[in-house]
Amino acid sequence: MSWMILFLAGLLEVAWAVGMKHVDGFSRPWVLAGTVVATVLSVILLGLAMKNLPLGTAYAVWTGIGAIGTFIVGIMWLGDSVSTARIVSALFVLVGLIGLKLSTP
Repeated sequence: MSWMILFLAGLLEVAWAVGMKHVDGFSRPWVLAGTVVATVLSVILLGLAMKNLPLGTAYAVWTGIGAIGTFIVGIMWLGDSVSTARIVSALFVLVGLIGLKLSTP
């Protein structure tokens, strides 16, 4: 269950990162409010997951899900550039996340 909570926390990290892209200098209050809610919920869920997962693993996976998820959203919906080097680098992060998951009891 802790892994599912951590995964949801990571998805909320993607949501707040994307939200930050759209707050437009903090001039869009509803987007800002959603971003703040996603941030708070993400951190709360991270804390819950850390009850049963090692600190380093939980934090690395949380930030990794946020990084990979934001990377994908940026490419698919926000027009971020695509290059072989960027994709290979993101794959290295993904392999690290999988390694952490498989090596954690």
